[in-house]
Amino acid sequence: MKFARLGDPGREQPAVQPGGPEADGKWFSLDGITADIDGRFLENDGVARVREALAAGILAEIVDATGLRAGAPLARPGAVIGIGLNYAGHAAESGAAVPEVPVVFLKPSNTVAGPFDDAPIPPLSRKYDWEVELAVVIGRRASYLTSAEEAADCVAGYVLANDLSERDYQLPGAAGQWVKGKSLPASTPIGPWFVPASELDPSALRLRSWVNGELRQDSSTADLIFDVPAVVHHLSQFMVLEPGDVVLTGTPEGVALSGRFPYLEDGDVLELEVEGLGRQRQLLRRATAP
Repeated sequence: MKFARLGDPGREQPAVQPGGPEADGKWFSLDGITADIDGRFLENDGVARVREALAAGILAEIVDATGLRAGAPLARPGAVIGIGLNYAGHAAESGAAVPEVPVVFLKPSNTVAGPFDDAPIPPLSRKYDWEVELAVVIGRRASYLTSAEEAADCVAGYVLANDLSERDYQLPGAAGQWVKGKSLPASTPIGPWFVPASELDPSALRLRSWVNGELRQDSSTADLIFDVPAVVHHLSQFMVLEPGDVVLTGTPEGVALSGRFPYLEDGDVLELEVEGLGRQRQLLRRATAP
């Protein structure tokens, strides 16, 4: 199954597309099951209830679904947690050592945007960068987990994410300012859809990104230094993860920070893809101060 939120910003309606040959591109409304796809829905067996409703044939088709905007497939999460330098190739191109423990940073939840919304470049930005990532959606409360197996049980599913980053804001000085470079408006496009954990193996998914049609990143989640259970287990030792929270697992090599490619500019078209999780497209536009 694929879960999405369709409609204008602030007015998205939750929807589901069945898996398998019976899907036929149709999207069905979740009206009567849930008001939104959020932590409450995930925590209260929402995926199982939707599966039962699809089997019973009681969901109404959204007949104009293809003409609707795709919003972020999850309502605004309580937390967006990033893992940095989680691919050896990206650590090398960043001039950093391969980390011995996960590098963790936070992004404000108001940075979440739809997968096809225009992406604003900050007015004073000189080094705006892209990062294709597998993102993990938490399905149950996780705190002081005792094993990777227990951590895996806390995963509700997966989405494609773009962690847009302003490197001049992120990396000045000896200490760096990661949160400054990761907190800009609409800098976390996710989607177009959410796939339940039971229906996707995250261990070897292909990730790719393109700028103006030119391939930039092409890797696999098999190259993650810390895999999904390890990341969730580690985070649970330092913070409480709640249903609906989103964890960005890191980006592979091939970003502009490497020095091999120019940074994003006004009018650029950025496309990103993770196997099984769809494709994003963002038009970059220089924002202006109000």
